[in-house]
Amino acid sequence: MIRALSVLVLAALLSACAGPMAGGSAGPVTVGVIAINDFHGALEPPKQSVFVPQPGGDPVGVPAGGAAWLASAIDGLRSRYAHHVTVSAGDLIGASQIASSLYLDEPAVGVMNRIGLDFDAVGNHEFDRGRAELLRMQNGGCAQHTARRPCQVERFPGARFRFLSASTTKADGSTLFPATGIKRFGTGRRRVAVGFVGLTLKATPTLVSPAGVAGLAFGDEADAINAAVPRLKAQGADAVVVLIHQGGKTEAGSDPSGCAGLVGEIQPIIARLDRRVDVVVSGHTHAAYVCDYAAINPAHPLLLTSAGVYGALVTDIALEIDPLAHRVVGKHARNVVVQSQPYVASRGSVVNTGAVARFAPRADVAAYVARYVAAAQAQADRRVGRLAGPAARRELGDVDYGGPLGMLIADAQLAATAHAGAQIALMNPFGIRAPLDPAADGAVTFGQIYATQPFGNQLATLTLRGADLKAVLEQSFADSGPEQFLTPSASFRYTVDRTAPAGARVIAMMLDSQPIVPTADYRVTVSDFLAQGGDGFSKFGTQRGAVLGGTDIDAFAAWLQADVPRRVPVEPRIAEIRR
Repeated sequence: MIRALSVLVLAALLSACAGPMAGGSAGPVTVGVIAINDFHGALEPPKQSVFVPQPGGDPVGVPAGGAAWLASAIDGLRSRYAHHVTVSAGDLIGASQIASSLYLDEPAVGVMNRIGLDFDAVGNHEFDRGRAELLRMQNGGCAQHTARRPCQVERFPGARFRFLSASTTKADGSTLFPATGIKRFGTGRRRVAVGFVGLTLKATPTLVSPAGVAGLAFGDEADAINAAVPRLKAQGADAVVVLIHQGGKTEAGSDPSGCAGLVGEIQPIIARLDRRVDVVVSGHTHAAYVCDYAAINPAHPLLLTSAGVYGALVTDIALEIDPLAHRVVGKHARNVVVQSQPYVASRGSVVNTGAVARFAPRADVAAYVARYVAAAQAQADRRVGRLAGPAARRELGDVDYGGPLGMLIADAQLAATAHAGAQIALMNPFGIRAPLDPAADGAVTFGQIYATQPFGNQLATLTLRGADLKAVLEQSFADSGPEQFLTPSASFRYTVDRTAPAGARVIAMMLDSQPIVPTADYRVTVSDFLAQGGDGFSKFGTQRGAVLGGTDIDAFAAWLQADVPRRVPVEPRIAEIRR
């Protein structure tokens, strides 16, 4: 009897011990995933606003961004979690502010080393300076792979975080960077692991100079993710997070932590994903959103996030993981505005607000940034000319268009290549990165035009037949890829009907009021990026008689050095027929 009672007591004790663990009553393990994307070397506050909806009122614009403020915001989020990891979904570097770009984005990597980034998915702009220079970003050193000299301020140690690139492969089939990474937290039976898959978009070769990615293949995104998920699970990953440099867009002016009207290239990728993916951290589109994707596609109940651009937002993602069931049992996210310092825009002052938290700049990061800003100051402040008013890139309907700024740049490039017989210059809107706002006296600095055109492209003047010129313009409106109106120089006009069949949408072209003759030759100036087929303009391959000139930024500076402030073009050069 006593022996039987002892057995019952022991069984009860074992049940009491096992019950809470097996049933999870001890609670899940929470891991904070802190995410950014499209930082673009924004060391200083970018003088842009995040618009935050207000109950019963108009959205309020919040001055946001800057590396030192971003560091404080990330620190604040980390303090909420015993376990955390910090990640980026690409374009950490490239198309950067002058204090970063002049120094080959070494300070952007240095900032992220100080912030404590763990993983960065390789974006298309990481390839702006080519494969060898990107490898230097990871590994460090002062080997020179570009026209600009590295290590001008300090010896570059390389990234202490890991670049990930699951879909970018070399000729031998191996990946350029590791496909995945994993972070483990806790101990014993409470130990959990979060696996990460990082990758860029398969269209990368059309978005960078082809020479910079020669010998590399950019594979299908969903295929690469689905191949990586089983490997991560085999390594013990309890949660799977995808870091992908591809994304979507939501309705203009919508809540940056909402998902109103989501559209974009990310959706067909998600539709094909392994259902074991828990979170997709996205980028590329510079949009801000947090989507409970189960409401869009119940077959894929994941979280989809994006934190806008330039470090103006940071995404706070909480994963609740059952350490015994080895799965995510809860997840939620929000975008946090990195409110920084007021600034003056062309429409007036943008001041701080109590609508969201305000952050103080982190001292060590601020001091590090100041070192590079000071190094670049003399060049940035150099006055290059005068402009009669502000110039901005605009949209024509729902398509990217260079607007007055694009026309101004095209005119500058035409003037700079007149010696090569240029008759037409074309500017791609995606190459215009910031508006141009002159001082009250019209003065424009090198730093301002560098922010507008930070790529340092060389100008190329080519001979194209009229039919080939039309074929190039038709590629702006192909059924695949993003649409953009190549913005022309003065005296060239074209008309588009986007309801017509692909390949027949450019319905008229005029030069000096005369129709373009399909069999006649014309001298056309573009950047060497476009001439090599960048942005998907492969039809420039029909070129003849190419003459290389100076850089785009030197051409722009020379154009602004007029005796009187240079007029901003406003006349229509592109017409669109709407049916």
